[in-house]
Amino acid sequence: MAKQSQIIKTIKKVLPAVVTITNTKHSTAIENPLTSPFEDSFLTSGKKKMKVYSGSGFITTSSGVILTNRHVVADSNAEYIVILNDERKFKANVLARDPINDIAVLKINAKNLPKILLGDSLKLELGQTVIAIGNALGIFKNTVSKGVISGLSRDITTTTALRGEETELRGLIQTDAAINPGNSGGPLINADGKAIGINSAMVLLAENIGFALPINTAKKDLQDLKKYKRIRQPFLGVRYIIINKELKEKYNLSSGYGALVVSEPLEGKAIVAQSSADVAGIKESDVILEIEAQKISQKNSLFNILQKFKVGGKIKLKILRNKKELTLTVKLGEKK
Repeated sequence: MAKQSQIIKTIKKVLPAVVTITNTKHSTAIENPLTSPFEDSFLTSGKKKMKVYSGSGFITTSSGVILTNRHVVADSNAEYIVILNDERKFKANVLARDPINDIAVLKINAKNLPKILLGDSLKLELGQTVIAIGNALGIFKNTVSKGVISGLSRDITTTTALRGEETELRGLIQTDAAINPGNSGGPLINADGKAIGINSAMVLLAENIGFALPINTAKKDLQDLKKYKRIRQPFLGVRYIIINKELKEKYNLSSGYGALVVSEPLEGKAIVAQSSADVAGIKESDVILEIEAQKISQKNSLFNILQKFKVGGKIKLKILRNKKELTLTVKLGEKK
């Protein structure tokens, strides 16, 4: 009973900082809110200016900085409105969009706002109690669902229902707390009321499988924005495939793990010209085995490891070339 009372207390504390995000635009499309959490919209039609419910968000500073998903504010031509829990409305300025991690940072012109503190997503445990909050379907305000962390470091590919765009999301938190269309961008909080994730996706035709972006990724974006006025992503400059048992046998490789540097017919050369990899001397057919002593595998991909390092930082790569191991030092560039 005491535990339940604490959960209720926590929910009451954070609810005032959860917001609804809408956009106003001209459209002739008919949009269905029940197809995908990546298209959080009301049914609308006719060539006129209309309100479209995009998703949720949450306030992180009393001066009006808000976190949400990038796909909630993906239309750069739309005007976004933030509706507070007390029904006040503010025009939102999109400060930054992080297309790799599906995060967006908004700002509204307001003061003394309630806020949600940010936790540490590196300290999460399987079975830990979490609470997802948002505005389900753009209709059911302050929808709360409680569950547990079902999995960590999940990788998924999502597809928008209307635009057909595919987005790969990595390192996600899996939860059985219900995440519905409209919840996208809302907070996933722990029992102490701190945000440990941003609700992001659900699996259609499945029960109790939802995903949230880890909050530490958003914290890095906020730090970049404050320091550099933009979100910065480390960039190595190689095209690659992760080695598994089948690839090892197919290409007669001497390693069963790592990232095989290889060109793609439609993407171009294996090494991006004048990139960090090019300057460091990485070559096509090299196998990148480790980055700073961290082995590259399907569970710990090159992409995931790179996200731990800063633009401009120097990292050591263990390379397998012609069955010989060598170490290269690379200065990370910035993804443009």
